[in-house]
Amino acid sequence: MDTSKRLEPATSMADRVYAVLHESIMSGEFPVGYRLRIRDLAALVGTSEMPVREAIRRLEEAGFAERAPHRGSVVKGLDLAELVYAYDVRLLLEVEATRLGAARIDAAGIAAMREGLVSMREAIAEGGVMDYLDRDETVLGVLYEASGNPVLVDTVRALWGQCRAYKTVGARSALDKPVDDALWRHQERLVDTVESGDAEAAAAVTRESLASAIERIKAQLKEQKKQN
Repeated sequence: MDTSKRLEPATSMADRVYAVLHESIMSGEFPVGYRLRIRDLAALVGTSEMPVREAIRRLEEAGFAERAPHRGSVVKGLDLAELVYAYDVRLLLEVEATRLGAARIDAAGIAAMREGLVSMREAIAEGGVMDYLDRDETVLGVLYEASGNPVLVDTVRALWGQCRAYKTVGARSALDKPVDDALWRHQERLVDTVESGDAEAAAAVTRESLASAIERIKAQLKEQKKQN
């Protein structure tokens, strides 16, 4: 793992370590169940144990890690039941963020969404899962920020972080199916409706996209129960 690039943006050592660990979890480099050994991680990032301990505590608070009996802190697995709740909240907030943003966005914002959509399609073509997710959130972020409600936007972004592991799995699955347009279909329709000036139609696209994701999670949850 190349830590030199990852450590630059942070403002404190604990922030830097958190950024490295968080990225490693989100990228799948640290898989579910991976033991976050303080001494090993301190050696990996080249720091003392104290900031590593603090970073792990923050990962636990954010829901990316959890305490396991006799193992210490480990990367937390996907809890599909929790994801259903998270997506239910996303549905409520993002539909409203879309409605508000679509009513207020200007020509520059629409152009930025178009550029982001092209960039997102490029990431899909290259098979870059994390790049795709980042660019997808950039497109949506432009729209939601146009709502003028920073608390709404920050709350949505926090939910994106909680759902990131599931989104990564879903995106990887879709990328394995070249004819599947699930990764860009809703986003393209969203940009089209926003550009048309129809805020209600845009909100409907967001509702449909997230409702579809909720149904996929529920189907996986049902399948999980059958296997157990």
